[in-house]
Amino acid sequence: MSWGTELWDQFDNLDKHTQWSIDFLERYAKFVKERLDIEQNYAKQLRSLVKKYCPKRSKEEEPRFTSCLSFYSILNELNDYAGQREVVAEEMAHKVYGELMRYSQDLKAERKHHLQEGRKAQQGLDHCWKQMDNSKRKFERECKEAEKSQLTFDRLDNDINATKSEVEKAKAQFYLRTHMADESKNEYAAQLQNFNAEQWKHFNNNIPHIFKNLQDMDERRTVKLGETYRSFAEAERRVVPIISKCLEGMVSAAKAVDERRDSAIVVESFKSGFDPPGDFPFEDFSQNLSRTGSDGTISNTPKGDRDKDGAPGPRSDPKHPTSRTKNKLWLFGKKPKAPSLEDFSHLPPEQRRKRLQQRIDELNKELQKEVDQRDALNKMKDVYEKNPQMGDPSSLQPKISETICNMEKLRSEIHKNETWLSEVEGKQSSRGDRRHSADNHHHTPQGRESPEGSYTDDTSQEHHTPHRRPTPAQPGPPNPDPHEFDDEFDDDDPLPVIGHCKALYSFDGQNEGTLVMAEDEVLYIIEEDKGDGWTRARKQSGEEGYVPTSYVEITMEKNSKGAVTYI
Repeated sequence: MSWGTELWDQFDNLDKHTQWSIDFLERYAKFVKERLDIEQNYAKQLRSLVKKYCPKRSKEEEPRFTSCLSFYSILNELNDYAGQREVVAEEMAHKVYGELMRYSQDLKAERKHHLQEGRKAQQGLDHCWKQMDNSKRKFERECKEAEKSQLTFDRLDNDINATKSEVEKAKAQFYLRTHMADESKNEYAAQLQNFNAEQWKHFNNNIPHIFKNLQDMDERRTVKLGETYRSFAEAERRVVPIISKCLEGMVSAAKAVDERRDSAIVVESFKSGFDPPGDFPFEDFSQNLSRTGSDGTISNTPKGDRDKDGAPGPRSDPKHPTSRTKNKLWLFGKKPKAPSLEDFSHLPPEQRRKRLQQRIDELNKELQKEVDQRDALNKMKDVYEKNPQMGDPSSLQPKISETICNMEKLRSEIHKNETWLSEVEGKQSSRGDRRHSADNHHHTPQGRESPEGSYTDDTSQEHHTPHRRPTPAQPGPPNPDPHEFDDEFDDDDPLPVIGHCKALYSFDGQNEGTLVMAEDEVLYIIEEDKGDGWTRARKQSGEEGYVPTSYVEITMEKNSKGAVTYI
């Protein structure tokens, strides 16, 4: 249905309608703007929430429990979900709101143009009508004047008293007015014909054409609204598959929670590797009291101790393994603070082993990077040597030397840490044997010996091998055991040589019982490392003492008992 034929006389109403249609489009655009603002704020709040609950610690300190990892996975999925809300807002901003605002400006300009054409056509028709009306009024006036002049002429012509000149003058006036009336009639007729032609053209050509343009404009606006409605929905529907994947990821994270694995991680994280403390021995303080068979008192000595050869219970030995358990009660209570050492000797054996293995892995990765960098520099150097115009090969030598130096340092660090790791693993493997021996021979201490022979119970007193070639940690003050340490040094017969070693680092031997050695010095091995990190050696001059095992490269004789080569 055409506006031009049906609404030819509704110009003002069509003016109001087209203005309302543009206002409605802008109202919908405002709705979309507020909707995308909600999406943007929602996404921003979700990202802030994720950031608030994301772990702020390093990866090493992050818990490895499945419940925590699942929660972090949910946070990552929620962050992705927030990103999809931002995509929705962006789609609405560009494809709906922005498009509507641009189209609204175009509609306003087009409507203004069409309405101006309609007003101009109406003004042209009004001008023609005024000209026709003026000619009509003039014709009417001229006819009335002609009628008056005719009446005057007839009156004078019939008056016998009127002079001939008066009659002639009245007759001439009558003819003049009649002629002017005829001219006005012709002009009026011409103006009327012109107006009728313009009016037909106005209502049959101009106005229908203008109204048709307004109708097309309004229909395009309606189509555009339908398209933006669809785009509004498509912006939401397009992200539904990705949002579904985010939700599926959250469900998968929930299914990944494993309570048994979390329990195993707790054991792995806090396992010390220590053996549980043994039983406290019965200390009989009534041994010196006289007992008679007639006494009615009952001895407090345990039956098992009384029955052993009739002898009284054993006396408390300060070095007895069970008496030392008093110093390890921190395993079941509050652990004393210990300084963080380079070899992690302040940690329990199991935790120390894990930390050393972790450090070795990290050093191996760094070493591989240095090796790759050295290979790349060597390749570049070869290219420069073959093509001198590309660069100076000697300019790469300082960097190559620096890389090789870094590799040597890393290898040294790896060797040092592997030595500590071997020490820990050796102690853990032999711990069960030592514990069994201690249960059968109460005089054998479970502690470790320093080069001076002083007993050390706390693991924080273990030696630590140097970083950048420092000396080992100084042992405590010497407290020799006459049954162990003195028998070794006071023996008149020298111990046999079971191998030799080469010093990798210099050692000042400031502690009692240690041996001074220089870098690259060759020494004789007379006693292997017993697991405490010290090896007994002899110089060619005959001087004997302990040196750190990690400071030397040891080669044992093939015919020696328990021979092993440390690389």
